[in-house]
Amino acid sequence: MISVVQRVYEASVKVDGEVKGSIGSGLLVFFCVEDGDTYDKISYMSEKILNLRIFEDDNGKMSKSLQDINGDMLIISQFTLAGDCSKGRRPDFTGAAKPDIAKEMYNKFIEDVSSKINGNTACGIFGADMKVSLINDGPVTMIIKR
Repeated sequence: MISVVQRVYEASVKVDGEVKGSIGSGLLVFFCVEDGDTYDKISYMSEKILNLRIFEDDNGKMSKSLQDINGDMLIISQFTLAGDCSKGRRPDFTGAAKPDIAKEMYNKFIEDVSSKINGNTACGIFGADMKVSLINDGPVTMIIKR
């Protein structure tokens, strides 16, 4: 399981020109399920992201979590994070979970985050051609693997 986490002032996702999800200050999370991932990783990933201390306190130190600031989260499925670019020029996506498994785990991740988050949760549409807009804060971008 791989997540790319970006601290944002705001973010949104459109499908076919229509906004499907948007957030204010918080985290934009690109979420990927890899072949062999298990459901226990979902809880680990949601807890890690929700409590990751990457927001600044009054002294400018990154010591606050999304939960501490009551921030929002936009979750986007992105199987391309499992792409292996080590050979040739075309990424190999065999490391990504099969779509039916990935979709179920993506939805479980959204459900898990939604049940724990102090702020709001928004998401894209699994498998859709999505247009993601964001204003990165920092920029602060983290890669989390489990």
